[in-house]
Amino acid sequence: MAKFSKIVIVDCQVAGVSGDMMLGALLDLGANQDKVTAAIKSLESTECGYKNVAIDIKQVMRKGFRATKVDVTAEGKSRKDGKQLTTIIEKTAEKIGLSPKARQFASNVIHTLVDAETKLHGHSLADAHLHEVGLVDTAAEIIGSAVAMEELGFFDAKIISTPVSVGGGLFQFSHGTVSSPSPAALAIFQSKSFPIKGGPVESELATPTGASLIVNLAQELNRFYPEMIPLGVGYGAGGKDFAEIPNVLRIVIGKPLENGLLKDQIAVLETNIDDVSGEIVGHAVDRLLAEGAKDVSVIPIFTKKNRPGQIIKVVADQKDSKRLSRVLIEETGTLGVRVYPCERHIINRELSSVDILIGGSKEFVKVKIAKDTDGKIIRLKPEYDDLKRLAEKTSTPLRELSEMAVSRAREIFLRER
Repeated sequence: MAKFSKIVIVDCQVAGVSGDMMLGALLDLGANQDKVTAAIKSLESTECGYKNVAIDIKQVMRKGFRATKVDVTAEGKSRKDGKQLTTIIEKTAEKIGLSPKARQFASNVIHTLVDAETKLHGHSLADAHLHEVGLVDTAAEIIGSAVAMEELGFFDAKIISTPVSVGGGLFQFSHGTVSSPSPAALAIFQSKSFPIKGGPVESELATPTGASLIVNLAQELNRFYPEMIPLGVGYGAGGKDFAEIPNVLRIVIGKPLENGLLKDQIAVLETNIDDVSGEIVGHAVDRLLAEGAKDVSVIPIFTKKNRPGQIIKVVADQKDSKRLSRVLIEETGTLGVRVYPCERHIINRELSSVDILIGGSKEFVKVKIAKDTDGKIIRLKPEYDDLKRLAEKTSTPLRELSEMAVSRAREIFLRER
């Protein structure tokens, strides 16, 4: 697992996300305004087909909060189809010298956006008429955001997003009256299995451009902020001023708290059983491990009427929780499984081999090396299967082999440090 020196939280859970809100929040956070505006002005070329690109960046108030508002316009007929807009984004990103990571991000965003529109309306890329998202502000928001994110170091940070509020009710656009979220935004969230929630106002809160930006930026999704020290906060304003909520997107940059540990998100599955045989329990454990569970424990308990029973506890990736719950039900006959989303603190683990001498013969044993995020070795543990194989082969006590392997591992790996 990668170690990050910076955490970014994109907080979309109140007012959703749009391209202009994202760009406004990035500028408010401290991205170089001159670099961003110069990148957007580069769209003003014969190749791109935009004329007299105007960029208006100002401070506005939204429900008592100060935020940065960005508006980009161009003169003349500037609407593009899907193929044209994709070409404009990718060639502009290369022309202005974006890094490979930033160029790839911009390309991913426009492809996500155009692919959703083409699939939704049954057109080819060249025939995809993008209506609202075919205007200059879409290109400006994608290019401007990529420049700002590179400037702020986002592409080397851990990016976390909250679930996106998509609003509700009906609104008018080029295809007539639709409900929020728009069909294109919904298709984009669906394509990336990205969590959304309705409300808190009757209005469109998640635009297709905003949806494309966030689904390609976020590496992790969480309703809560992680442990960190906040270093900077940026607020990007949407176009409307709602009575119920501040219409702002908040982006927070923070420094993770250093404790030498990594974290991941897991699920803990539990069920109580008191009417199955030991053979069934044993087989259930084997099946769960074979199906991808990280760990399985069986805990003795007393159930109702003082009957002896067991709790089967399973540690698994969150994405596997439903599938493994079904396995647990099928194998034990239990009527229900409790599932707890859980954060786990862990250390890095890697396997390596060490050589040991047994009766003048060199043998190899795999050793699990556990390290913290600074590379400090916490534990060295020989693999049991290798020790057992050598114990049977050489008639040497397993305990002695273990001590020899640990000693040799310390000699090799502590010296390397």
